[in-house]
Amino acid sequence: MSLNQVKKILGEPYYQSEGCLLYNLDCLQAMQRLQNEFVNLTLTSPPYNIGKEYETPKPLEEFLSWCEKWIADIYRITRSNGAFWLNLGYLSIPGRAKAIPIPYILWDRVPFYLVQEVVWNYGAGIAGKRFFSPRNEKFLWYVKDENEYTFNLDDVRDPDVKYPNQKKNGKIKVNPLGKNPTDVWQLPKVTSGRNRSSKERTPHPAQFPIAVVERIIRASSNPGEIVLDPFIGSGSTAIAALDLQRPVIGFELKEDYCRVAAKRIKDFLELKQIRKAQGRLFVQEPTPSQTSIYDKEGS
Repeated sequence: MSLNQVKKILGEPYYQSEGCLLYNLDCLQAMQRLQNEFVNLTLTSPPYNIGKEYETPKPLEEFLSWCEKWIADIYRITRSNGAFWLNLGYLSIPGRAKAIPIPYILWDRVPFYLVQEVVWNYGAGIAGKRFFSPRNEKFLWYVKDENEYTFNLDDVRDPDVKYPNQKKNGKIKVNPLGKNPTDVWQLPKVTSGRNRSSKERTPHPAQFPIAVVERIIRASSNPGEIVLDPFIGSGSTAIAALDLQRPVIGFELKEDYCRVAAKRIKDFLELKQIRKAQGRLFVQEPTPSQTSIYDKEGS
């Protein structure tokens, strides 16, 4: 299934550009209309059920059942060698837990195979008085087939090697491209505030930093393969995917956030064109023999 076929099924998107479809739709209703096994990578951060401005908190069991439904649809539309990266924070359970990682209470409701938990460690956050100050969230890396999946380690290696010339038996021991980033990622959070707001800050209150999204997309997909974000929010997944030559589909229930994401994507693409015209490309351009990524099937 190509993006054009998705458009025929779901109709006109809220926003579209070459290689990008953004829909102001409930992801559960939208995904139920799509065919099996056409998405290569899903990367998303759904509502945490903690009362953010974009969500209405549900009773815990209702929230978990809702998660189970949309995750099941992601599983169905994911290719056999595809991946699902899920970012979820913490919620409280009265009388049981102040802050329990949500993935831990979803573990038996996810049909994918869990490869690894990645801890995203960031510097900014709330300060604790009767507990340690929280500075991390979890990413769960799932795949559909535990024996066949994409992992482009060389594309995400960390070049900051402490002993780059270390040898073993006369040969350089360290990979010349760098080291494995490990399962703890120390990347800055998108911060807000008058004096410490991140440059990429948007009005969305729970925004992905581009650096985190780029690492996941590089590691778990290849150019031309379809990326999906069913809770696309401010559009970080779309920008990273387009920058890396991956067609992308996004769903967002709130029209205000669709407007933010659409403007952000549009501004990014315009800046890309300006830099291209100036001869300072910052993404690899397709060769003339390549088809449009808008029409290309995921491979």
